[in-house]
Order: sequence, then structure tokens, then C-alpha cells
Amino acid sequence: MTQYSEELTYSIQQVANISGLSKQVIRKWEERYGIVNPQRLDNGYRIYSHNEVNRILFVKSLVENGYTVKQAAMHVQQQSNEEEIIHKAKEGYIEPPKTLNEHVISLLHEGAMLHEENINRILQQAYLSLGLRKFLYSVVVPFLKEVGNRWSDGRWGEYQEALSSLAIRDFLVQLRRNFHFNENAPIIIGACLPEERHEIPLHIILLEGMLNGWKTVALGPSPAPSAIQSSVEQLNPRKVILSAITTLPFEKNPEIIQDLDEFAAQYPHIQFYIGGPGAEEFLKDKSLDNIIFSDTVNEIL
Repeated sequence: MTQYSEELTYSIQQVANISGLSKQVIRKWEERYGIVNPQRLDNGYRIYSHNEVNRILFVKSLVENGYTVKQAAMHVQQQSNEEEIIHKAKEGYIEPPKTLNEHVISLLHEGAMLHEENINRILQQAYLSLGLRKFLYSVVVPFLKEVGNRWSDGRWGEYQEALSSLAIRDFLVQLRRNFHFNENAPIIIGACLPEERHEIPLHIILLEGMLNGWKTVALGPSPAPSAIQSSVEQLNPRKVILSAITTLPFEKNPEIIQDLDEFAAQYPHIQFYIGGPGAEEFLKDKSLDNIIFSDTVNEIL
């Protein structure tokens, strides 16, 4: 990954795609504040190094958190060693740090360019170099968050968002399939509610569970209405995790969670959990007797 990052250079249009800033703003930051000093080709076009992209993203992060551009530029210029900036960002000493992770930056570049093969290569490199837990929370989570931000504010189109998200999903599914676990380990079932198709958060939770010694079973996106109940009856898990990122499951079937709560009452030895923004929104004025709402992995595991 290091060799790949050091050799990579970016045009100003690519930097604009990665950062979400206009080319005019990037040039202004260079000329007025000296934030970067890109090389020039014979035709006068600017070429930015990987570290210069890091600097631009770092300044943008500071500005979004209340710095003026001048203050942010002075802060960056005080950091004479750019590797130190990246190190501090990864360790969480500077907020918001995660945008500076070199793997995330590279993934955003390849996602913007619709290079699926390169996304998969970077994911593999990041996973091998960081280990599973750090890979999940310092690469996958911040990358998906930024992908969502870019899609919602119009910087990315639907295909860029879909390609990047599907690449992450497929990679996480592959990790789960190849994970070695004890056959006698207790079982966790993870399931999206019917009509819910955002399954990536569930895969992250299940991978965390596997790291903690659980055997996991995922039912996939939008399972059949009876699939959750029949899986519980057949597998007799210790825990069941239900996920609703959107409110669509409740709009399609307002009784779905009540039916599952009554079903959970038949299995007092099994812990049932539900999480996600959609579930939180639907349950804000409701209570459940047998299913616990949780928005933290630690509480569930």
C-alpha cells in the first residue's frame, strides 16, 4: 500500500472529486495560503502528490469544525512532517481524523473513478496491514460514512455510491465466509427486517461477534417474513440481532416488530436485540417487552 500511495499523483479534477472542493477553491488555497505546492507539467497543469491530497482533506476537516482557512493553513504548516499528521490522524489525536487515513483516501479516489478492481485491491491491502478490527473501524466505517455524505449532497452519483457500497458488502461477506471459528461456539443470528436492504452494518456487527468467539449466521437483506422465526426455531441461537436502517420495514408492515416481540417471548433464554436509525425512529414512542433496542455493539456482545 505504501508503494502504491507514494507513486500515485492526482490532477486538480481528481483532487476536486476526492475532496468535494471546487478547482477554484483548491487553487485559492494554494495561491493565497500556501497549503500545497503542486508540481507543474510542461503544459502548466498541476499534479498533486498523495500527501498534498492529505493536506487538503485535513484543512477541509478543520474548516468544517470551525477553523478559518487561514487558521487551518497555519496549523498545517506547523506540522513539518506530513507523516506525523497522518499518524496523529489515525490515532485520533486530531479531529476529525479518519478522513486522513491513506486507505480511505485511496478508496474514495477509486470509487469516484468507478474502479471496482482497485477498490477490492485496496480493501485487501488495508485488511492485511491493519487486522480485522482496525480495518472495520478505521477504514470501512469512515469510508462508508463519506460515501453516504457525497451521495446525499450530490457530489457522487447513484452508480458511484452503489458500486462502492456493494464492493464493501461483498468484501465483508467474503471475510465472514473465510473466518475460522469453533464449531461449538454459541450462535448469533443477524437479520435485517423484511423490506430492509441495508445489510452492511449487520455484517460489521457479526464480524465483531466472530472476533469475540461467536459463530454467526446472517439472513441477508430483506428476508421473507417468516425467515427470522424459522431460523431461531432451527438454530436455537444465544442472541438474535435485528436491523432496520430505514423505516421502510415498519411502513410496509406496522405490526412486524410487535409480532417479533411476541415471538421472542416464547424464547426467554435467547436475547433479542434491534438497532438502526429506522428502528430508533419507529420505537421512540413505543416500548417492547422482549426485544432490547441497542445502538452499541458492546451492549449486544
